[in-house]
Order: sequence, then structure tokens, then C-alpha cells
Amino acid sequence: MSSSKNKKVKIKTHKGTMKRFRITKTGKILRMAQKQSHKLVAKKKSLKRTKAIMQPVAKVDTKKIKRLLAV
Repeated sequence: MSSSKNKKVKIKTHKGTMKRFRITKTGKILRMAQKQSHKLVAKKKSLKRTKAIMQPVAKVDTKKIKRLLAV
């Protein structure tokens, strides 16, 4: 009976976070850049190229994102 009290609850992965972020093999968290979903005709080619590359997440947010990803 006492063993059932000590069981830990499994942490579920937040599916919205899973779709928006990637974790590299070294442990960095990457995200897609903003301002690239619509009105692309008005934006310069160079801006669209730079926004197409995944960018690292700020160190302040990594702890929260890792918790949501159940890492």
C-alpha cells in the first residue's frame, strides 16, 4: 500500500510545443522565425531567406520549453 503513494505521475508532452520547437543532439532548442506566414509578396527575398532558418531559443525560455516537452 505504501508503494502506491510514492508513485510519480508521468509528465505529458505538450503537443503544441512539440510542433513548434526542435531539440538538437547537443541539447539546444530551435524555433522558427517570426513574420513569415503571410504577406510574403511585400517582403524582400533576403528577409525571407534569413527567416527560413531555425533560430535558437533564448536561455531564459529553455527551462519552460523543456518542461513542456517532458525532456
